[in-house]
Amino acid sequence: MNPHRYPDPECAAVYRVIYERRDMRHFLPDPIEPEVLSRLLRAAHHAPSVGFMQPWRFIRISCKTLRHDIHALVEQERIATAQALKEREDEFMKLKVEGILDCAELWVAALCDQRDQHIFGRRTMPQMDLASLACAIQNLWLAARAEGLGLGWVSMFDPELLRKRLSMPEGSQPIAILCLGHVEQFYDKPMLEQEHWADRKDLNHFLYDNSWNKPCCQLL
Repeated sequence: MNPHRYPDPECAAVYRVIYERRDMRHFLPDPIEPEVLSRLLRAAHHAPSVGFMQPWRFIRISCKTLRHDIHALVEQERIATAQALKEREDEFMKLKVEGILDCAELWVAALCDQRDQHIFGRRTMPQMDLASLACAIQNLWLAARAEGLGLGWVSMFDPELLRKRLSMPEGSQPIAILCLGHVEQFYDKPMLEQEHWADRKDLNHFLYDNSWNKPCCQLL
């Protein structure tokens, strides 16, 4: 037996939160308790980061006017995205893609400025700052689900327009608008799968052995 393994109930809880995490679009307005919000942000801050650079910054949107401005930016991009989808435009416009005006908490997750000074692990892979921020968002997401809260990642916006609207410095970059709050219920499946927009593919199609497209058929 592996002495480092968590007890069965704790392992089960980890896997459960991974499988039950959902990208939420429907929220209740009930406020989040400050101590719960603090736990979620600490979970995000304990994410791994390449070279321990900790490139994440989280901006709380507490101003109602600013929240509406952000919603307008997203709506502008939503329409542009629909038009770019051409034959799927009408189908896309029926989807609910954000809960910005409904959620209890709205946050913008961003990459800090002056990231070029962080070379460790990024000399040939500069995008690892983005990977590190994604890990922080995932930590926040999983912790939120464990606390019974929903989180939705909104990526439909012009990053430069949002950066200026938030008075962010040159070199920084907003990556995600995060809707966080209580929900009436969690989706049984990912919403886009539920709405027949896309299906989860078989894991075997993503596993290779030693070289690209050589099937790895020993594991599953």
